[in-house]
Amino acid sequence: MRKTMFTKTLFSLALACLATPALAHSGGDVHVGFTAGFLHPLTGLDHLVAMVAVGLWGAQLGKPEIWLLPIAFPLVMAFGGLLGIMGIALPLSEPLIAASAIVLGLVVVTQARWPMAAAIALVSVFAIFHGYAHGRELPDAASPEAYAIGFVMATGMLHGVGILIGTLQRLRWGSYVVRGLGFGISAIGVVFLYGQMIAPA
Repeated sequence: MRKTMFTKTLFSLALACLATPALAHSGGDVHVGFTAGFLHPLTGLDHLVAMVAVGLWGAQLGKPEIWLLPIAFPLVMAFGGLLGIMGIALPLSEPLIAASAIVLGLVVVTQARWPMAAAIALVSVFAIFHGYAHGRELPDAASPEAYAIGFVMATGMLHGVGILIGTLQRLRWGSYVVRGLGFGISAIGVVFLYGQMIAPA
């Protein structure tokens, strides 16, 4: 029964990824904006792993965090995206994005049981910097609204992937898989942070 439900959920998620959203305008700027926004979190490994980690941690924490963390992150990220689109300077954004992967990976590895408010605050702080990076890279002649919708949708999808993987912890060996992924996410964050430290100014 559980296997059937898991398969159906995974199939539904795959269909959702293939669906094209209905937007109010059909101009090229909207299409470019949505496509660029949707692909940005999927093509940047540092963004991708941090967003999956939010879903993994939410699954570990259980209700209500399993839903609240994936809701809080995109909402706050949209605010950070607005800062980037407006050209407002936000220092140390790239190192903090790498740090988000390190920290979020570690809370998954350690199965940290933070209070709900503290967990939401942590992911929200990192969400601002992820959103800022997305907004700062808005393509020329692209619709900011469509771009924001795109990266918020992709982020929600990645959280969903993390939650689905996180449900494996119900199995006897699943906890080791989830914690192993957390370790890998932290390691990726360390690599990105090191690369930024040695990069020429």
